Amino acid sequence: MQKRKQTIGLLVFLVIVWGINWPLSKIALTYAPPLLFAGIRTVIAGIILVIAALPKRKQLNFRQLWPVYLVSAFLSIVFYYGFQTIGLQYVPSGLFSAIVFLQPVLLGIFAWIWLGERMYGLKIAGLVIGFLGVASLSLGGLTGSISPVGVLLALASALSWALATVYTKRNAARVDMLWMTAMQIMIGGVILLAAGSASESWADITWSPPFIVNTLFIAVFVIALGWMVYFKLINEGEAGKVGSFTFLIPLISIGSSVVLLHEQITMNLVIGMLLIVSSIILVNVRLGRAAGRIVQPPVPGLGKE
Repeated sequence: MQKRKQTIGLLVFLVIVWGINWPLSKIALTYAPPLLFAGIRTVIAGIILVIAALPKRKQLNFRQLWPVYLVSAFLSIVFYYGFQTIGLQYVPSGLFSAIVFLQPVLLGIFAWIWLGERMYGLKIAGLVIGFLGVASLSLGGLTGSISPVGVLLALASALSWALATVYTKRNAARVDMLWMTAMQIMIGGVILLAAGSASESWADITWSPPFIVNTLFIAVFVIALGWMVYFKLINEGEAGKVGSFTFLIPLISIGSSVVLLHEQITMNLVIGMLLIVSSIILVNVRLGRAAGRIVQPPVPGLGKE
């Protein structure tokens, strides 16, 4: 009972901070270029996590595990946050987050292809409905009211996140999860910061109180604590619960975007969200036990350095 309460508490925390992250990031982008903003917030989070992990420094094992840390950094941080931060400049934050949370549906496909999970009728229906949901959300791209580039970047974010989850789960037995989280965020943040420094100007950052507060909140709660909680739940076999709760994140994102950014709720957005919510539920209906096994089978082509 105590463990269940802890799991629910961690899920509630994750849903809330990851939900409000989207409009806060959109606001922060009015004060800073995308890659520099992504790098700054991620490096701050990485420093926090490295400090937290120092008491376990013997478990870092960097000489043997650096390839795992590097691949994870690119999938979880460089690609995910890079696509996300750039894409938020093109489409509303609520819409962007709704497309990104197609991730559990993509994860269902990858579990079938790489982890040997059975593809049953409800899951197939869920996957089809999920893609219909994204199609509904993306219709504005065909009429010119929504940027197709933004939609593609949102899909790329979802893809990189799904691949990162599979990769992390595959290597969970080889690495200490705190060091895994700290290293992927620290390395990814440095890469993003270097890319931003090379292609953008630090002079374009407005160091105002709203930007500083937003950046610190996202670095500490969304990235540092958020990823620790996410991978803790995944590593403890709670993937099914995480997957079934993720549909709440874009709902919170959309609601907070309406309040903070005055974004409009369109019929396409409502239909697309309903389809994606239905999809996630169907995909996770029979994942209760399978989710606990998802770490076990080897992943061809992943995790072999």
